Amino acid sequence: MKGTIYDAPWVPKFIVIGAVKGATTWVQTQLQANPRVFLPDPEPHFFSRDFDLGLEHYHRFFTKAPPGALVGEKSADYLADPMVPERVSGLLPEVRLVALLRDPVARAYSDYKMLFRRGEVTGIPADYLANPDNPHPRFLNDGLYGRHLKRWLDWFPREALLMFLFEDLATNSREVVEKVSRHIGVPPVFDPELARRKQNNSEERLIPRTLRTVLAPLKGAVEPLRGNPVFEFARDKLARPIAYPPLAPELERWMRDFYLKDIEKLESLVGINLDRWKEPDCSNGLQLTRKG
Repeated sequence: MKGTIYDAPWVPKFIVIGAVKGATTWVQTQLQANPRVFLPDPEPHFFSRDFDLGLEHYHRFFTKAPPGALVGEKSADYLADPMVPERVSGLLPEVRLVALLRDPVARAYSDYKMLFRRGEVTGIPADYLANPDNPHPRFLNDGLYGRHLKRWLDWFPREALLMFLFEDLATNSREVVEKVSRHIGVPPVFDPELARRKQNNSEERLIPRTLRTVLAPLKGAVEPLRGNPVFEFARDKLARPIAYPPLAPELERWMRDFYLKDIEKLESLVGINLDRWKEPDCSNGLQLTRKG
């Protein structure tokens, strides 16, 4: 796969690179509301875990792009994968990049909660967030944004990268959409109703795990019923709020210390003040994890 493919009409001209649990799905949904933009629904993960499958595999994600649309993609694991910046630069040297960064402590806990509700982790947060040496090191390591963005900026000019904070969505979601649109080169389209919807919400009600296991063999059979009022009423009656194990204050303090040097590196790298991420119970920190 030597040589660039950037002039091919189907290849992405912009990529939302992450971070995981940083509201990348929200941005994707907003951009998909713009008729001049095409992003596939699934994350391709091509430059991370599926690079060896080749360009024909990558092309399949973009075959439904309408003629003349600005093509992009979103794969939230790209930000932290050390192999991705060089791979992207080799094939798409002029691509525009969008990164969304969230308080790393809140991001790690939110990532933990996502796998907890999927049943992929069962222990308390301290089992996974008190040391990177655990079965899911991404919980802590993905929040080392200074380290990760330095790799990207080794391969791309600073002007190729638009970075903003998860907290920006709470204060001015319209401005975020406008900035992203200008960065990738399309007139902005902002849908206020769409902006109010939560994506990948950790407050989602789910059918209890034991019952989901029993019903799993029927998943394919009931899929056509989704959206049916009777089906949704029955599901709502069975669903329950998810009781997440809390993040202990002493663990949060340890995590703040763990991230401190990397936050300072990020501040120097991109020229912003991130004091809000440095102290426990900061106003833009863990209170946001209640929403995912």
